[in-house]
Amino acid sequence: MKYSYYQRLKNMCDAKNSYLCIGLDFDLDKMKNKNVKNLVSLESFIKDVIDSTYDLCAAYKPNFAFFEKYGPSGMKLLESVVEYIDYRSITIADAKRGDIGNTTNKYAEAFFKNLNFDAITVSPYMGSDSVKPFLEYKNKWVILLALTSNNGSLDFQMLEDSEGYPLYKKVLSTSKNWGNQDNLMYVVGATKFEELQKIRKI
Repeated sequence: MKYSYYQRLKNMCDAKNSYLCIGLDFDLDKMKNKNVKNLVSLESFIKDVIDSTYDLCAAYKPNFAFFEKYGPSGMKLLESVVEYIDYRSITIADAKRGDIGNTTNKYAEAFFKNLNFDAITVSPYMGSDSVKPFLEYKNKWVILLALTSNNGSLDFQMLEDSEGYPLYKKVLSTSKNWGNQDNLMYVVGATKFEELQKIRKI
């Protein structure tokens, strides 16, 4: 019998005594290691990072933009990286997808079935039908954008209604009924730590 995703994540954190998630956001243009100068050497470097950290790391989070920018070669690199992690840690697709209808169904199939990620970041701002297709996959998890760390989050997420209720809280209170602890969690930026207690209460 397979563990639920929540139980698998909990077991992973317990076994490694760690809640560490490492973002795989490598940019060839900014690498200080001058030996890393193309996708071949970048792949070797990323795998060295994984080998050096997987016993301490509960999850890896590849940011899709840093792979997609290289086109098909970058996507092949991404597939190789996810395959290399090979269930030693949780894999999170930091893709921030958000669409509706059949498009969302295809996104869910791409990330969970073909690329075999454990979780994906999703934008909730097109409503429940932009999220629920992801939630239909067993032993997978949606990580919903709630309150992000960027300064631009003030543009919309902190806007208050006539009763002083911020939009991000409305997102949380509404979306929590779409899934459960086995398939849904939230992005909350570390710069918004003062809001964490309020978010936990919701």
